[in-house]
Amino acid sequence: MLDTSVLVHLILVAGLLVFLLMSALWLLHFPLKNAAIVDVGWTAGFPLVALSTYYLGNTDLRSALITLMSLLWAGRLGSYLFFTRIFRAPEEGRYTALREKWRTNIGAKFFAFYQFQALTVVLLSIPYFLVGVHPQPVEWWDEIHIVEWMGIVLFLVGWVGETTADLQLHLFKKDPANHGKVCDKGLWYYSRHPNYFFEIVVWLGVGLFAATAPFGWLAFAPALILSYFIFRVTGIPATEEQALRSKGEAYAEYQRTTSVFVPWFKKKPLNA
Repeated sequence: MLDTSVLVHLILVAGLLVFLLMSALWLLHFPLKNAAIVDVGWTAGFPLVALSTYYLGNTDLRSALITLMSLLWAGRLGSYLFFTRIFRAPEEGRYTALREKWRTNIGAKFFAFYQFQALTVVLLSIPYFLVGVHPQPVEWWDEIHIVEWMGIVLFLVGWVGETTADLQLHLFKKDPANHGKVCDKGLWYYSRHPNYFFEIVVWLGVGLFAATAPFGWLAFAPALILSYFIFRVTGIPATEEQALRSKGEAYAEYQRTTSVFVPWFKKKPLNA
């Protein structure tokens, strides 16, 4: 059985830490004049939760491994977001659009927006909390369950895939000869959104790793929630609408021939 009192304690401490992190970044966004710092903060929130849960919950091998997974994921994504959206970069269009939409009390509204992101971090940290109160600690010399090893492998596949997809897209955009063109090289040849696909693989791996805990099925909730947002809210719909506006028929043809999510073989173009 789960120790609910310890679980509540872990959640409250994690919530407070992420609240303080987002509050500090909210203050920082004023001199930066770039609200996209919240994206880096959202990413950094997960290892913050994992580390606090490790030190306050089970300090065993299982907890250490899931904390390391969080650090690997956040280190890659956080650095990518920082150097593409913050460092010597203008504020991203969606945040300038929010400023235009809100018009009044912008600072207060951004504070609420930042804290909503903090809330999502805590909500999506279910796997860390479950591992933190797992009633069967694993010592350094004991064996990890086969399901947990499968989770680690799945996480690494997603991490490597997402890293590769982001690098391929970055190198494509960096080449001036590709300006205005559709990236269909490497993993992007087989999927229109390989970065999103492998992001979900990462979260499925984390969920599988935590699945051996009581109520472990809840560890898959983050992957399901993120999938919903990717497919229905801020992910694929917004990305493809912008791509169609900027690349027109070239992207429409890319949509007709290339898998939207799962990497797969090309379809034949209509004019073939």
